[in-house]
Amino acid sequence: MSSTNIFTPFSEQELMPQEEKLEVVKKGKQFAIGVPKETCLNERRTCLTPDAVQVLVEHGHQIVVESGAGEGSFFTDLQYSEAGAQITHDPREAFQQDLVLKINPPTTEEIELLKPCTYLISALQINLRDQEYFKKLAEKKVNAIAFEFIIDEYKQLSLVRLIGEIAGNISILYAAELLALSNGLMLGGITGVRPTEVVILGAGIVGEFATKAALGLGASVKVFDNSLSKLRRLHMMVDGRVPTSIIDPKELSKSLKRADVVIGALSKISLCPIVTEEMVTKMKKGSVIIDVTIDNGKVIQTSELTEMENPYIIKHGVIHCGLPNLTSKMPRTTTKAVSNFFLSYLLTYDEEGGFENMLVRKNEMKQSLYMYKGRHTKKLICDRFDLTYHDINLLIF
Repeated sequence: MSSTNIFTPFSEQELMPQEEKLEVVKKGKQFAIGVPKETCLNERRTCLTPDAVQVLVEHGHQIVVESGAGEGSFFTDLQYSEAGAQITHDPREAFQQDLVLKINPPTTEEIELLKPCTYLISALQINLRDQEYFKKLAEKKVNAIAFEFIIDEYKQLSLVRLIGEIAGNISILYAAELLALSNGLMLGGITGVRPTEVVILGAGIVGEFATKAALGLGASVKVFDNSLSKLRRLHMMVDGRVPTSIIDPKELSKSLKRADVVIGALSKISLCPIVTEEMVTKMKKGSVIIDVTIDNGKVIQTSELTEMENPYIIKHGVIHCGLPNLTSKMPRTTTKAVSNFFLSYLLTYDEEGGFENMLVRKNEMKQSLYMYKGRHTKKLICDRFDLTYHDINLLIF
């Protein structure tokens, strides 16, 4: 049987089955992240470790780290460089990136270095700000996210909790150091010796971890808060080993007279300090007060903001510590914890298509912003500093 000639434009080789070739799209640069060196409050923490930088670089991001940014946390420029970061000696270059990561809010001079529409993520420390600060930030039309407002899908203030856990532990450890310095007392309990007495004002995250740390050292602890639900939760967490009380002035005054250490850890600060100067004058000489949440408002009337170089003052014979960045006393641990948070935070938004897409899709992302393209979007801030409020849901929809 003769073969039939069939016309075809393809050669025999071209008609043979071939292996499938899939297009591999190389992931390009997503956005550039700047990590400036902290310049105020003798800050020693930073937002990213070299390990986190390496992961972000592998995901296509460009990281610009100002020289010396990690020194306070014992990370060198060489470690950041080997992880893939670009090291710069010019702070302007770090502040000119698409996203700027800082621990402390930028100073007035640093705001000038930001480019318009930059995403800025830092702490806010609202008690240290004024109206002019927010106006100056608005002039740059930045998108600003505060640590204090970052919430997760479970509506939890995830970064506040993380830093609060560390602050609670450090407050007791530092109080122990100051107590030994002031009158030679060891914070804790020893067989045959009366345990030191610790009063904790606040049953939130900071108060919870301060309580656990003080109990672990063997101290006698009493916790005050105006939230019964928080007190009940804490009482259950420590198996009923800690007496708790609503903030009643008479009961509080009695406890303060016997206290060796007082920790101010209230998450919601009233306009009037809980502990008055009169109460402080009746405290034991050489006792210690640590006002952990002083950057949000005083818990103790006699508290004052202090810096790392001079971390405490003495009033009425009582040591007062008012460090707004108390966790900077343990900078490497805090940096690792904060860096782990931001690594997962940034990679999540990376997978979802970046910040702009997340602003449209995720309500929790919107709630984390206190400024969007220069417009003030947090009513709390606007009411306090007499600024024009813009509903974020009307700006992004």
